[in-house]
Amino acid sequence: MTTQLEFSSLFKLLNEIKEGDESKKESLNSILKDFKEGKGVESFLQELGQTYIYIGLEELFKYANSKDLNFLGQLNKEAWDKLATKNNCDLPVHLANTMINYVKDNDLLEALSIKWKKSEREIEKHIMPMAAYITEGFIDVLE
Repeated sequence: MTTQLEFSSLFKLLNEIKEGDESKKESLNSILKDFKEGKGVESFLQELGQTYIYIGLEELFKYANSKDLNFLGQLNKEAWDKLATKNNCDLPVHLANTMINYVKDNDLLEALSIKWKKSEREIEKHIMPMAAYITEGFIDVLE
């Protein structure tokens, strides 16, 4: 793999929106649309990461019942604990499990294997670490 996987610019953008920069929302929506459609991907890892980001952000909004990153960034530990109780799971575990289950439920492993001419086993070994990496990025943004 010669291309380095890089999502910090997206997490920086999310952080800017969380900090109140509403002008960045249009850019985020454009990026998420590209991620959903798989535009511009150069490797199966990049495609997996982009898919996880799209799925994870949507799931974050469902979990918290809000699409307002500024509001979500202001929630304290007690509020997140209440959401964990309501959702029967802590946010990090919920996000990672949602991403991993998305791969299984949508036959993404097979699709990536065919598209990128990689064995399913090669792709599968990145499923959980990528979910952890993307989840960690979301949590860092929210803190």
